[in-house]
Amino acid sequence: MKDDESFLLDDPARLKALAHPMRRLMLRHLSVHGPATSTTLGELLDAKTGTTSYHLRQLEKYGFIEEIPERSTGRERWWRKAGPRDMRLPTPDQLAPEDRPVLAEFHRIGMDEDRVLFERFPEAYRRDPDWAKGSRGLGRMTKAEFQEFFDAYIALLMKYSHRAEDAPPDARPLHIRLFALPADED
Repeated sequence: MKDDESFLLDDPARLKALAHPMRRLMLRHLSVHGPATSTTLGELLDAKTGTTSYHLRQLEKYGFIEEIPERSTGRERWWRKAGPRDMRLPTPDQLAPEDRPVLAEFHRIGMDEDRVLFERFPEAYRRDPDWAKGSRGLGRMTKAEFQEFFDAYIALLMKYSHRAEDAPPDARPLHIRLFALPADED
């Protein structure tokens, strides 16, 4: 998986690897704060090192993280996020019927995480409105236009987002979310 290419997460095993709450927390920590060991992650997540080691191996197995050999010594292994920044989810019809519940669980966990961020937004905006932005809108688009809009949004996100190792000193990690759904179905 290359960092600058879009990647369709249509392998049910890979999707399942990311549909686990602890793995998502670990991956988010590595994305936001950089490399860590299973011990560090265990302390942060109040989990045993064996548990975090198992979940790290699962994330490694599917290419979402990688070991940093030059930093690892003996039993202490350091991990960093790997893989593409633009991961696209399959539509339900791109998965076998028996694999669709994994996609539904992936969405459920993600929306739970997003609700927490949504609740944090007013305080973040109060503290520093230059670092907390929100937008709500209504648009009318055809399916083709909506796909073009989404692709342009992802391209814009990639254009202005730095990888952790390439970010300027004053760059901060930001949670950025976009979701859209039909307005005429409510």
